[in-house]
Amino acid sequence: MFRFFSRSKRYLQVKRVLQRQEQPSWPAHHVAAAQKGSFSTIPMDRSSRSDLWPKDVGIQALEVYFPSQYVEQVELEKYDGVEAGKYTQGLGQRQMGFCSAHEDINSLCLTVVQRLVERSHLSWDSIGRLEVGTETIIDKSKAVKTVLMQLFQDSGNTDVEGIDTTNACYGGTASLFNAADWVESSSWDGRYALVVCGDIAVYATGNARPTGGAGAVAMLVGPNAPLALERGLRGTHMENAYDFYKPDLASEYPVVDGKLSIQCYFRALDQCYAVYRKKIQSQWQKEGITKPFTMEDFQFIIFHTPFCKLVQKSVGRLLLNDFLAAPKPDTESGIYKGLQSFRGKKLEDTYSDKDVEKAFQKASLEIFSQKTKPSLLLSSRNGNMYTPSVYGCLASLLAQCSAQQLAGSRIGAFSYGSGLAASLFSLRVSQDAAPGSSLDKLVSSLSDLQTRLDSRKCIPPEEFAQIMKLREDTHHLANHTPHGSKDNLFPGTWTVQICATL
Repeated sequence: MFRFFSRSKRYLQVKRVLQRQEQPSWPAHHVAAAQKGSFSTIPMDRSSRSDLWPKDVGIQALEVYFPSQYVEQVELEKYDGVEAGKYTQGLGQRQMGFCSAHEDINSLCLTVVQRLVERSHLSWDSIGRLEVGTETIIDKSKAVKTVLMQLFQDSGNTDVEGIDTTNACYGGTASLFNAADWVESSSWDGRYALVVCGDIAVYATGNARPTGGAGAVAMLVGPNAPLALERGLRGTHMENAYDFYKPDLASEYPVVDGKLSIQCYFRALDQCYAVYRKKIQSQWQKEGITKPFTMEDFQFIIFHTPFCKLVQKSVGRLLLNDFLAAPKPDTESGIYKGLQSFRGKKLEDTYSDKDVEKAFQKASLEIFSQKTKPSLLLSSRNGNMYTPSVYGCLASLLAQCSAQQLAGSRIGAFSYGSGLAASLFSLRVSQDAAPGSSLDKLVSSLSDLQTRLDSRKCIPPEEFAQIMKLREDTHHLANHTPHGSKDNLFPGTWTVQICATL
């Protein structure tokens, strides 16, 4: 089955749903701020100076898209006949967004990319690299990136490097690293890189279904960014595991070993944190700083979020790492008070130890509330977006903090993809939080996130189940027209019109 779009005038057509206005109705002060702070579209000339090296390469702008409909987890508990609190307390989930029949991975990515470019007042020819991270595969050959190139058609810009990257939920981070490395390389031509992460997370009926979600994030990458990737500070862990995989190419549903997946997540977190600490302490030693790195040196910490309760446990896991690494932790007072009995534990023996988990989750509660909880807005209300998950957490953090609160901070970010690939890296926030600064513009652009979540339509669980069954029966079909109304979609959303074969 081939998927083409309206401008290609062939087979599968995808067009933007235009209600009364062609673009989303952003608040007037956001539009004014974007117009005032438009990005330069003139490539930077590096040829005349061999000693020029781009500084503070990182995220300059960020856009989020999520579905316009959701189901309440508390209502889903009742519909599924499970004990009250299983999804809301046990998983820490409040709501779950899901796509209509008129949306697929191509439409999600088209929507978020167009919104980022329009809101940032970019020209399409100012983009020299486009990377896509996704595990939602609808064509075994054609990349989502090639579909996105139709957005560049009118500009005439076809000189755009990059392609799709796939490994479960890690593809977006790999794409971000690729984009940043390109800007810092001899191949860079002075233009921006654009990173897109998008997925539709759906599960078969059962315990895993409440951990679904959908959405896309687009990030503009370049030098002098308000969120700079810290050079040399990436801790990565990769191994062969079958905790989550999709061997049935005719189905969207994964095979999941939930217990193993959580163990793999924690093991990867331990390994990545150890490597990250080693690298930053090495940098510090060169600067004459001899103290050990701990969680306290992150002002904020964001995580890949399959479900919010796992993130809370992960903060406790990092505290356990700090505790076991400390030469002489004070167990009489302070954060380690009462934890002496766990001093002889080995990390590899604690993955299923509930006593350790509860003790360190309790001890880290204040850290979690201050450093991580603000980042869980989108995850708790939209669910797991797979590759965009950790970047949805970044958007949530930016949406709920002021530029002044963020300025100068170090944000730790843990990205995990089953199978498995994981990295812990950090972003250094610009010191300049003045009105009109790049940080101020970035924060302002996301200040409507809560309002957008509140504007979605709540769907009863019975109707949600029917939509999921219809999706299961039709998602792979050719010669198919999507069912249902498009009236509830956000203005400016791209949608699938017709699926057809040659």
